[in-house]
Amino acid sequence: MFFCVDANAPGEAGGTKSTSDDKSKNSSGASTSRWNCTYNLADPQPDAGSLDWEGHKPGDGAVYEQHCHMDNSTAMVITRMVWAPRPLAAVQVDPSVLAQQAVDKMLLRGPQIGITPKPGGKGVVGMPVYLWTATGAETYGPNTASASAGGVTVTATAKVSKIVWSMGDGRSVTCTTAGTPYQAEFGKQPSPDCGYRYSQPSSTQPSGKYHVTATSTWSIDWTGGGQTGQLTETRTSAVDITVAEVQVLN
Repeated sequence: MFFCVDANAPGEAGGTKSTSDDKSKNSSGASTSRWNCTYNLADPQPDAGSLDWEGHKPGDGAVYEQHCHMDNSTAMVITRMVWAPRPLAAVQVDPSVLAQQAVDKMLLRGPQIGITPKPGGKGVVGMPVYLWTATGAETYGPNTASASAGGVTVTATAKVSKIVWSMGDGRSVTCTTAGTPYQAEFGKQPSPDCGYRYSQPSSTQPSGKYHVTATSTWSIDWTGGGQTGQLTETRTSAVDITVAEVQVLN
């Protein structure tokens, strides 16, 4: 069973609260960050003599697993065992915080880039360029994870809503599909849903190649604790390709 409290620093006493985004103010009146902690009653309790009792005896209060993060951030979590003289008062869990924790459990990657010409190969100015990504759970979705605390469980589902392809020549293409993988039988036909054509060779670039980046926007819907919401994450991948001018033989 998890509880949520407010503390000035991990292990210091603090009053209970029903939200996780309160801040204190210093002497100048400016807001300062505060620690937000969840506590899980250790089960089983540590053996008598364990340092986790902080000099107390079993039955004199209890030992809890403490998980603390700064404000609503889950980027850094401090975990340790702490002793408390009395049961910690339960308060309302913020489902939006659990939603972010669920997202943090997911492995969301940038596009697994498919492109013609292939990196290492050579394309031709004016020829169709196909753009696509693999459609696995980690590269396109859907990707689902859950997080729980205080009897509340939030489930989040993420999927890519669009991919912005920056083509390396100052232009970009926005695709709302995963794109169509190129096949030899397509010949010179353009991609039906996600493609491009270069008007200049990559020799116009300092590197002699076009640096193509693909940025996925992951749209995330979550539900739990009587609430629903949306979150957004972005991930980027990149490749370098060579595009040459058509060689005319006389």
